[in-house]
Amino acid sequence: MMWEKAKEVLKESLGTSIYGLWIEPLECVYADAEQIQLACPDRFYRAHLGRTHFSTIQEKVNQISAVPCKVSLCDKESEKLPPVRPKGQLRLPLMEKRKSVVRALHPGYTFDSFMVGESNLLAQSACASMIRNEDTVGSCLYINSSTGLGKSHLTHSVAHWLLSESPRTRLRYVTAQQFASEMVRGIQSKSMEQFKAGYHEQCDFLLVEDIHALKGKKKTQEELNELLDSLIKSGKRVIFTANSTPRDLKGIDNEFRSRMSSGLVTTIQAPDLDTRYRIVVHKAAHFGMDLSEEAATLISEQIKGDVRRIESALLALRAKAALADGQIEMAMVREAVEDIVGPVSDLTTALIGEIVCREFQVSLKDLKSRSRKKNISFPRQVAMYMGRKHTRESLADIGQTFNRNHATVLHAVKVISDHCLRDTSIRRQMEILDRKMLER
Repeated sequence: MMWEKAKEVLKESLGTSIYGLWIEPLECVYADAEQIQLACPDRFYRAHLGRTHFSTIQEKVNQISAVPCKVSLCDKESEKLPPVRPKGQLRLPLMEKRKSVVRALHPGYTFDSFMVGESNLLAQSACASMIRNEDTVGSCLYINSSTGLGKSHLTHSVAHWLLSESPRTRLRYVTAQQFASEMVRGIQSKSMEQFKAGYHEQCDFLLVEDIHALKGKKKTQEELNELLDSLIKSGKRVIFTANSTPRDLKGIDNEFRSRMSSGLVTTIQAPDLDTRYRIVVHKAAHFGMDLSEEAATLISEQIKGDVRRIESALLALRAKAALADGQIEMAMVREAVEDIVGPVSDLTTALIGEIVCREFQVSLKDLKSRSRKKNISFPRQVAMYMGRKHTRESLADIGQTFNRNHATVLHAVKVISDHCLRDTSIRRQMEILDRKMLER
C-alpha cells in the first residue's frame, strides 16, 4: 500500500521522534492511485501538521507514486480521542471495580478549549499521546511552566477525558500536598498498607500536580519514588507538573529527580502573540462578549505571560460594558488593560528595530536576515536587548520580529548587558538609545 511505503520513507526522513508524534497517529481512511486521505486525531493536530510536516508528506508520497498523488487531511469522524488500549493484565469481569479518585475539576478545562500554539504544542500532544496509551513519550510525562500558562488546564483535560471516555481506567488525581497529607494520615492511623494498596494496586493512571511542594519532604519523596517505579514497571501512566524542570527543583532527592525524568520532560512557554489573540477571542466568546478585532488585538498585544490576567481583563471589561448598555468602547478596553499591566505603551519591538536601524544605518531586512556579520549581528542584538527592556513582549515575540527564537533573544540580552558593564562607549551608546526610546 502506498501510504505504508510513504511511512517508511517519512520515518527515515523525519527521524523516530517526529515520526512517532506526528506521522504514526495518522489513519489512512481512503487511498487510490491519485489521492490519499489521512485522518488526524483532532483539529488542533491537523492544523499544526498542515503548517509543519504536510509539505514533506506530500513530497515523499509523490516520490514513490507513479503518478501525481494528492494528499489531504481530515479529522476523524468523532472529535473525541480514540479509546485507551490498556496494557498489562486486564481486570477480570468479576473483580471488584475501583472508582477513580479525583480532585475537583474545572468544567471548562478540556482539550477542546485548550488553545494550542508553538509554546505548548509538545505538552498538549504528549498528554493526548498518554491517554491514547501510545509509546511515543514513555510512561512518565513531566510538564513544567510558570503559573497561569496551562499546566492545570492540560491535567484537568486529561482527567475529564479519562472519566468520560475510559471510565474503567482507575485514575488518581491529587496535588503533591494532598498526597503528602494522605500519607501522614496513613502513618498516624497505622493504615499505610491500605494507603499503598490504593496507589500501587488500584491505580492505572496517576496525575500529581505541583511536585515542587515536596521540597524537603524526604519520606514523601521516597514513597512517591517507590510508587512511580511500581507503576512504570506495570505499564501504567504518570503525569507530574511543577513550576520548574526536574534539574532545577530544590530539596528533591536525586533518585526521585532521575525517575521523574525517565520519560518526556517538556516546558510550556508563555504564549506568543498569535496564541494570545486566539485565547482572547475564545474567552470573549465564552463570556458572551462581542469583541472587535481592534479590542482583541490590543488585549493580546499588551497582556503577556499569565493567561489568567487575560481572563481578568475580559471580566472587568464585561462589567464595565454592562454599565454602558453592553457597548464595548476602546476607551473601556484600554482602561481594563491598564488595570492589569499599567499604562498602555505603543512602543513595540518592531518600532525599536526601526530606531536601531536608523542609529546603525542598517535595514530591517538586514536584521531579519541570517547574516552573522558584526555590523549586522550587533545592531540585531541591541534591538533585542532594547525590546526586552522597553516592552512587555515575550522572548518569543521579540525573537519572531527578527526571525529568531527566544534562546537567541536571551543570548543577545546577556551579550549587550556584559558589553555595558565592560565597555564605557557601548554603555553610553545604550543610554542615548534609551533616551530616544523614552522621547519617542
